[in-house]
Amino acid sequence: MASNSRREELLRALTKVRMHAARLEAALDPAHAAFTGKAVWTGPTARAFTEELTGRRARLRTLTRRIVEDLEDELRAVPENTARPSAAR
Repeated sequence: MASNSRREELLRALTKVRMHAARLEAALDPAHAAFTGKAVWTGPTARAFTEELTGRRARLRTLTRRIVEDLEDELRAVPENTARPSAAR
């Protein structure tokens, strides 16, 4: 039995994706904090903007997590080891 190169590739990819996912999930946090903290902008347009920003932030987080989960599922489906090919006779 040999280690599965596909699994190793998926592990490397998952590590990178998790790193990028964390950055993506936090990408809208500063803007969200600015618009949901102190009243920097008020009125109906401001409320609509804040709701839209909040919704997009939540959607971004959901989709980012889904990417990580899909990759984790793929990794779970790949065996750790593979049979070594037999030598030609």
